[in-house]
Amino acid sequence: MIMPPVHPSRLRFFAAMLFPAVALAPGVHAQGIEDPAAIDRDVAAFTGQPIGAPGGAARVVDRRLRLAACSAPLALSWRGDAHASILVECPDAGGWHIYVATAAQPASAARQAPAAPVIERGQGVTVAVTGDGFSVSQSAEALESGAVGAWIRVRTQPKADPVQAQVVRPGLVVVRIE
Repeated sequence: MIMPPVHPSRLRFFAAMLFPAVALAPGVHAQGIEDPAAIDRDVAAFTGQPIGAPGGAARVVDRRLRLAACSAPLALSWRGDAHASILVECPDAGGWHIYVATAAQPASAARQAPAAPVIERGQGVTVAVTGDGFSVSQSAEALESGAVGAWIRVRTQPKADPVQAQVVRPGLVVVRIE
């Protein structure tokens, strides 16, 4: 059976009738929903690695997830000592959490002896928060020891919540904001 040609305006009409979500303006369907691509960007900033790279997220966050939008920035932390996954949490009351698997380190990296820590637990460090075109630094206390490239927890004040920062060199850790 041969179908007669259909004018594009008629196609849009039929698509709007069959799939009402298609008829919505861009962004309307996303109101109240956390963007999975934004979660991917946060995970990449947290790990310091792109998706699929060793140490980074193994794959993108499932685009079918419909997670409620958070009013505060997402909280990310390593799950376990092996850093096999990352816990991503919405800090809002009654918020959600997901786990993002990380790509395995190459076998040769796993066999190498761990690098010597350049920052020791309890040591005073400088934490620099950097972003596109800015950098702000403050003194902090290291709550964990770490080698260059490692992610450790630091605290800027005695009763402040700790933050994850990456060790850059002795005495300096960085939090990157994109």
